[in-house]
Amino acid sequence: IGRLIIGQNGILSTPAVSCIIRKIKAAGGIILTASHSPGGPTGEFGVKFEVANGGPAPDIVSDKIYQISKTLEEYAICPDLRVDLSRLGRQEFDLENKFKPFRVEIVDSVDIYLNLLRSIFDFSAIRNLLTGPNQIKIRIDAMNGVMGPYVRRILCDELGAPANSAINCIPLEDFGGQPPDPNLTYATALLEAMRGGEYGFGAAFDADGDRYMILGQNGFFVNASDSLAIIAANLSCIPYFCQMGVRGFGRSMPTSTALDKVAKVMKVPVYETPTGWRYFSNLMDSGRCSLCGEESFGTGSDHLREKDGLWAVLVWLSILAARKQSVEEIVRDHWAKFGRHYYCRFDYEALEPRTAYFIMRDLEALITDKSFSHQQFAVGNSIYSVERTDSFEYIDPVDGTVTKRQGLRIIFSDASRLIFRMSASSHVRATLRIYAESYEKDPSQHNKEPQAVLSPLIAIALKISQIHERTGRKGPTVIT
Repeated sequence: IGRLIIGQNGILSTPAVSCIIRKIKAAGGIILTASHSPGGPTGEFGVKFEVANGGPAPDIVSDKIYQISKTLEEYAICPDLRVDLSRLGRQEFDLENKFKPFRVEIVDSVDIYLNLLRSIFDFSAIRNLLTGPNQIKIRIDAMNGVMGPYVRRILCDELGAPANSAINCIPLEDFGGQPPDPNLTYATALLEAMRGGEYGFGAAFDADGDRYMILGQNGFFVNASDSLAIIAANLSCIPYFCQMGVRGFGRSMPTSTALDKVAKVMKVPVYETPTGWRYFSNLMDSGRCSLCGEESFGTGSDHLREKDGLWAVLVWLSILAARKQSVEEIVRDHWAKFGRHYYCRFDYEALEPRTAYFIMRDLEALITDKSFSHQQFAVGNSIYSVERTDSFEYIDPVDGTVTKRQGLRIIFSDASRLIFRMSASSHVRATLRIYAESYEKDPSQHNKEPQAVLSPLIAIALKISQIHERTGRKGPTVIT
C-alpha cells in the first residue's frame, strides 16, 4: 500500500468511505467502528473491510483474509510515525520500502460525499421545505457518533436547517455513555423532543452513519420496514431515479414483506437475501437492484454499495417536499393503499452462546419435522395454521453462491410470519432475535398497537422456543 486516504480528524461515515472508494477507484477501505454498540475503553470496537466496489467484503474475501492471516510470520511497524489528522492535504514519509514516498492524504470528511448527494437530490426543493414560507421544523440527533459534521454541513449549512435543530453533534469516543442505536429504546432524547409537537420531522443516526430512524410530529414512529416500502413507493420524488429508472428491490429475509406489496404494483422483482449488506452488492453491481434495505434501519440504493442513513433522511425530506403532507399522513396513506404490516422484533441479548445455539438447534428440529406442517395454534380468538417452514437458504442469482442456515421461518396461511435468527455480537455473548409480522388490509384496523396485534404470534413463538424457560429471562432486552 503506497497511499492512504483518511478523513479529517480521523472521521468518515461508512457511506462516505464507500463514496470515496468508488470516486478514487481505491483498492478498498478499512473502517474502525463500534457501529451501534456501546463504545469507549470498555465497549465494543470493530474493523470493517470494504472492497473495491465500496461495499462490505463478501464471505469469500473475508475467508481468504483469514486464511492468509494464519500464514503470516512477521510484520513491520513504524512506531515513530506521526500523522497530523487535522491538516488537510498530503503528507509524505520515507518508510524504506518500494513505495517511495509513502503518501497519506487527509481529506475533507464531508466534501466528496456531499457532491454525490447534490447529483441525486433536488436540494432547492429540500431547502425550500426547511426555509420557505411553509417550512417544517426538524430535529436531528447524531447520537455523538461521526454524523455530527455531516448533519451540520449538509442539513444546516447547505440546506438551511437552523443550527439548534441538530443535537449531539460532537463525536465522542464513548458516544456519551449510551449505545448510538437509532431506535425507540436508545434515541430517547429525540423521542421526547418530538413528542412535544414542536417539530414536524425527526431523525437519528447510528455511530457510523449507515442507519437511521424516522419520527413524525408528536413522536409518530415509522418502523424500518414501512420506511423502506414508503421510499420505494415514492422514488419518483428523487431526480436520480427519474433518470436511472428502477430495476428491482432487495430486502433481508427478516424485513417485513411491505416492500413486496409495492414491488408488485410497480412490476419490479424483489430479492430476499440473508441479513448483511454484502448480499446486496452483487445484485446492485449486476444491475438487478436499485433500492434495498433491512429491518434494522439500514437502507440504501445503487448510488453506493453501503447502507446510507443521511441519504434515507434526504429521501424522506424530498417526499415531504413533493407531497406536502406530514410524516403521519404519508404513512397512513401508504397503509390505506397497500395495507399495514404490523411488525416487531424482540432481542434477547447477551445470551450464553451454547444456550442460544441449542435453542435454535432444537427449534429447527421441531419446525422442520413433517408433523409440524399444517399444525394449528389457537391463541384466544385467533387460530394460526402453519403453511410452510424452513431454515432460510439463499442462492445468489449472480454467481450461484449458496448461503445456508440464515434463520428459521414459520409462515402461516394468513401470510403472518415468525422468524428466529441468531446474531453473534461477540465471541462471549450472543443475541437471539424473534421477528413477528401480521398483515392487515382493512384501513379500519390500522390504528392498533403492534404488540397487541402480534401478541398471539408472540405467544406461539415463546411456546415453541421455550426461550424464557431455557434462559431464565422474563422478557427480551430490547423491543423494536
